[in-house]
Amino acid sequence: MSTVSDVSGSGASAAAASLANAQTNSLVSGTQDRFLTLLVTQLQNQDPLNPMDNAQVTSQIAQLSTVNGIQQLNSTLLALSGQMDMSQSLQAASLIGKDILYPGAKLSVGGSPDATIVTPFGYDLMSPAAKTVMTVRDASGATVYTQDLGPQDSGVYRLAWDGRTTGGTQAPDGAYTVSFGATDANEQPVSVQALTSGHVSSVAYATDGLKLNLAMGDKISLLDIRQIM
Repeated sequence: MSTVSDVSGSGASAAAASLANAQTNSLVSGTQDRFLTLLVTQLQNQDPLNPMDNAQVTSQIAQLSTVNGIQQLNSTLLALSGQMDMSQSLQAASLIGKDILYPGAKLSVGGSPDATIVTPFGYDLMSPAAKTVMTVRDASGATVYTQDLGPQDSGVYRLAWDGRTTGGTQAPDGAYTVSFGATDANEQPVSVQALTSGHVSSVAYATDGLKLNLAMGDKISLLDIRQIM
């Protein structure tokens, strides 16, 4: 049964945010105390014949208010960050057990008694194309299958390949890669990205943020997901 790994890391994130907020409050509080001490000392020791200008005092107080405002803004941002982390954790946990499409070119062909099993795959077309061509290559880089997909609108597409070569023979079991080329009506290249599929087995927090652990060992972020199947 699928389990969530370290999703409680959201608690650690909240604790870190709380600690950072406490440290910020302590720093600002110390700054306020030092400012007030300095201001009172200045007022007590000012020259009676040349007192401090009201504008100067007002300016210093305004600077302190700015520091307070920044501290309050930091506290708000930290609170929002904690809420976003929790929301992302819940979203990621709901993906456990699901299949997704994400950037990648890997395919695998494996035989079974009843049918040939091919890894699901697809592509992400950034803008409309007048022509889109799919190419499948084996581990040595030799082309085993090509298909003209014709004109396509922009978007994410999921494809199916029966594992047969362009000549109609069955491709041997093993690892393959898929690539796509696309051009517009003026035969100019259109950006297109190959997608491979993965099964989300768990969720974890890494040093670089929330990660989805896939059954085949890949680790991706939520932003890498192009389609949930």
